[in-house]
Amino acid sequence: MTAEDTNTHAWQIYGRRQLARACTPPVPDRLGWTPWEGIGPGAELLGDITGRRVLDVGSGAGHHAVHLAQAHGARVTGIELSPTQYERAVSAHAEVGGVEFVRADVTEYLAGAEPFDAAYAIGTLAFIDPHRSLPALRMGLRPGAPLILSLLHTDLHGRGPSTEVAPREQMIPQRDHPPLPTQMWVLAPRLWEDLLTTYGFRVEAVDLLPHPDESARVVQQLIRARRLPDRRASVSSRPRGTRAPAVHAAVGVGAILISEQGILLGRHRRGTLELPGGSVEAGESLEDAVLRELAEETGLIARAEDVGLLGTLVDHVEGVLRVTVGALVHAWQGRPVTRPDENVGDWTWCPLDQLPDGLFVCSAQILTAWRPDLPIDHPPAHFTRFASGPAAAPGNGPF
Repeated sequence: MTAEDTNTHAWQIYGRRQLARACTPPVPDRLGWTPWEGIGPGAELLGDITGRRVLDVGSGAGHHAVHLAQAHGARVTGIELSPTQYERAVSAHAEVGGVEFVRADVTEYLAGAEPFDAAYAIGTLAFIDPHRSLPALRMGLRPGAPLILSLLHTDLHGRGPSTEVAPREQMIPQRDHPPLPTQMWVLAPRLWEDLLTTYGFRVEAVDLLPHPDESARVVQQLIRARRLPDRRASVSSRPRGTRAPAVHAAVGVGAILISEQGILLGRHRRGTLELPGGSVEAGESLEDAVLRELAEETGLIARAEDVGLLGTLVDHVEGVLRVTVGALVHAWQGRPVTRPDENVGDWTWCPLDQLPDGLFVCSAQILTAWRPDLPIDHPPAHFTRFASGPAAAPGNGPF
């Protein structure tokens, strides 16, 4: 059973129990984004919704939708997948003007719906895979429309949000019944922001709303986002002319591998000692160039996810701009061997505190960019560290 199937089953049970108890939550005087009254802002986050079409994602018993229609003049559509939750809403509010309740999967419904002027989800979007719900919401909202999400941040047991986009088990407390197991995407704010940005939203604010009882650990996230305008599918480009540009730069990579014995260095036929590396070939990424050169020169095999790019080094050699990209290889497979057709061989592990003289300039520049404390002399180069580059720390060795 998938995570969403688990949640659908749980909400069917929840709705059936609430129907059996004839439990109908009152229509609130004020829209609340948390289970606790009076905490946080109200419906003003949605902007002026008078006469506008508003989508309630996971509308449950329907009381929030009814409030927005009656108190703010909105035209609200409540989407609910659970048949028992849908039955609760319809049985209590079927005659309310300005509100309609639809039993449907929100992503399937939005695929054929007229775009809405605003959308919100109070505690419900965490039960749907965000890679499925967020693209649908973007398509289902007009450009500039607000999307307001109330989501669990820290649960009753003090367990905070996840740092990976994956569901985890969360128990829904039940009066007179055992808790209901669900699978929820309880994600850190930065993850939600990254996901929303990826799928065409701009995040305007993220607030954390703690329980009013200071002894309670539970915290809600309140995310305010806005659907970005549509963009053209592509923008054309063209060369300035038909002649190729003059060659004026050389691009290469150099890889740092460090084990308990030290740094891996090889000897070039011209006598210099250097890191594995070489020129970047047409059509390959920098990471691919590192993997290819490492395999060709040393026989070592690494994976793309084990290559961390440090940054670029730029200097000039006899009128040619030389761009060297350093990389830290965290894990590899095999033992370094001399390859007969390569210019560099006799690979050996050299302790950092016993580095030999005669390092190749590019290798020396990469090593001091990685570890500025290393006592290595070399011609100056301009180093720009990549924002996502690895920290200056040893690798993990063979995998």
